[in-house]
Amino acid sequence: MPEVNYLAVLLAALSAFLLGGLWYSPALFANKWVALTGQGEEKLKSGSMAMIFGGAFLMNLIAAYAFASFIGPHPAIKPAAIMGCLTGLCLVTASLGLNYLFERRPLGLWLINGGYFTLQFTLYGVILGAMG
Repeated sequence: MPEVNYLAVLLAALSAFLLGGLWYSPALFANKWVALTGQGEEKLKSGSMAMIFGGAFLMNLIAAYAFASFIGPHPAIKPAAIMGCLTGLCLVTASLGLNYLFERRPLGLWLINGGYFTLQFTLYGVILGAMG
């Protein structure tokens, strides 16, 4: 098991959860995201919100733990933030791009979702570096 700061991982996961709340809010990209995904008001209100948000937080915890494992136990803030940005942009967003090309999803949707993941992993790096 890699040595990780579990409190930092928890805070990083929480930061991604909060970022998602802002990123996908009406103040930023909610309306465009809804239009690009074809989600209707009825579909957005369906399902268990506890399951959706609980699952989202769990996924954030897994991603934050994995990223903490990759960057090591005592990263400096700047290199950790750069690694986070590169991970979000070059690994996650590029991987999403492959799917979006074959699924013929809109460019705008890729930019919204990829932008979120780039910031998410950059935040992970900042928090893990600050607490390392």
